[in-house]
Amino acid sequence: ENAAGFLWAVLRIEYLQVMLSHLGYPQYFMYIVGGWQQAGAAALISPGFPLGKEWAYAGALFNYSSAIVSHLAVADGPDVWTPALVFAILTVCSCALRPPDRRLPRPTAATQTSAWSWIVPVVILALMLVVARFTLPEPPKF
Repeated sequence: ENAAGFLWAVLRIEYLQVMLSHLGYPQYFMYIVGGWQQAGAAALISPGFPLGKEWAYAGALFNYSSAIVSHLAVADGPDVWTPALVFAILTVCSCALRPPDRRLPRPTAATQTSAWSWIVPVVILALMLVVARFTLPEPPKF
């Protein structure tokens, strides 16, 4: 399906153009997503490269879940977003059912994490959010 998505973008299929306009995306978006779909398809069929496959599965799931949310945002009915849901479910199943030799090695158990290991990043994140809030740029005036 990822390779088909790439082909649709390259061939500028009318259905894809109409759907992008309906969802409010610019037409050039098909080339961005299509390129990543081709990269994901190549990663999934290539032997080896388990980390590349993890990224490809994640990208496919992001693509399908984004399609679902985009269709829901414009109040499309289930007949429009159900195919994306089916592909998302198939992607999760395909990833989960891979043979062990096509998966990343399982990580070893983590050692005990101190409270400071959590507190410091959370405080830094909170400070970054405060700074971001008070340094918002003014919107351009056209």
